[in-house]
Amino acid sequence: MTYVTSVRPSRIDLHAITLMLLALLLPTWGCGDGAMPVGEGVQARIHPSAEQPRYWQMGDEPVMLLGGSREDNLFQIDDVEDHLDLLESAGGNYVRNTMSSRDSGDVWPFARLESGLYDLERPSEGYFDRLSHLLKAAHERGVVVQIELWDRFDYAREPWLANPFRPANNINYTIEESGLRNEYPAHPGSNDNPFFRTVPGENDHALILRYQRAHVDRILDLTLPYPNVLYTMDNETNGIESWGAYWARYIQEAADRAGVDVYTTEMWDAWDLRDEQHRRTLDHPDLYAFADVSQNNHNTGQEHWDNLQWVRSYIEADPRPLNTVKTYGADGGPYGSSRDGTERFWRNVVGGAASARFHRPPSGLGLSPLAQAHLTSARLFVDAFDLFRAQPDVDHVRLTDRNANEAYLSHIPGDQSAVYFTDGGSVGLDLSGETGTYAVRWLDVEGRRWQPANDVEAGGVIRLDAPPDGHWVALLERL
Repeated sequence: MTYVTSVRPSRIDLHAITLMLLALLLPTWGCGDGAMPVGEGVQARIHPSAEQPRYWQMGDEPVMLLGGSREDNLFQIDDVEDHLDLLESAGGNYVRNTMSSRDSGDVWPFARLESGLYDLERPSEGYFDRLSHLLKAAHERGVVVQIELWDRFDYAREPWLANPFRPANNINYTIEESGLRNEYPAHPGSNDNPFFRTVPGENDHALILRYQRAHVDRILDLTLPYPNVLYTMDNETNGIESWGAYWARYIQEAADRAGVDVYTTEMWDAWDLRDEQHRRTLDHPDLYAFADVSQNNHNTGQEHWDNLQWVRSYIEADPRPLNTVKTYGADGGPYGSSRDGTERFWRNVVGGAASARFHRPPSGLGLSPLAQAHLTSARLFVDAFDLFRAQPDVDHVRLTDRNANEAYLSHIPGDQSAVYFTDGGSVGLDLSGETGTYAVRWLDVEGRRWQPANDVEAGGVIRLDAPPDGHWVALLERL
């Protein structure tokens, strides 16, 4: 094999940053002042792409979902339009929204009486007005909302003491009638609260289930009309399989009655994607049309990449989107550094995930300036590289002289290759089976700009030399 002249990026700025307009990727769905009627805009509803089923599609083309936000329960913040505008300006089109109320200043979903108790028969106008507000604002901006119905952290420890479902907090049932205690001091991962075992085949608790169903019905009344909503049953659960399956079927049946298509998943707690928990989703594509594999974002380096590639291989016979709605990692946070977070984000993008979103602070970068830089560059990258047709180089067979976690490749043989460098570095890219001339240009990720291109000839191994530090992507395009 022959080596050609090393390809290095220039540090000279040739042009100003040009942000991608999301209107080029998503259709405009004007919905007026009120909720959009069910069925309107059906052609634009989000769905797995028929031609590229590992990715989502809205309108005529597949779309990569990229995001970040400062809260997980985004509907609860006061300045949601400004936050979505900031997301859009950075190239984002994707948010997470847990139906959670445990933070200070949040509204619970039921009306509170003068006595201070809640009435579970009466919904809170403030709670559902906030949800409606988010849905409308996201819809107008072409932003996809991934909703999580139940967040286990609302149902244990301090949050449970304020939760309207707690027997002492409502006028609708007692401890004896509900089977619920007034205190669950253990971590919610212990699954002490039978609130999550009310469904048929488990505790089959008709009283509590009636209120749960009414709550979900109110959410669906608002969300089903919108074409830009995905549904996750729980936040990082390790509970019983039948709970999430019940609610996934419940949502799908409601959507059938409304005449629209919806897509559901469950988010399991296990960090290892090979864990049996994840088979409950991966083995049931009829129920779960996509999988959220966010918990893999606790892992780092090669293990993080390998886990995602294992899942892609596991569902090869029935490929579907793999979402990562939570990318952990921020300096001072509990789940790794900011570098961990940004590396995870890019390994997901290059590695074939259908979505990548920075988790809220302090566990993630949210929509911080650093997150914005990476979102903008990721959008520039997706616009230039046909990610939807590309295949990750799972075992790095086309990269030579590669150190662990140094670089990651996705490629379309004979057309394009993209190599992501986590922190500078130098590798060989084997083009010995290809012919012709390739233009090579570099994306300075945190600088949010492409560098000028150089031409190289295929037919051997070319050397890619990134600067000594920082995130860089080398893009090769056949001329």
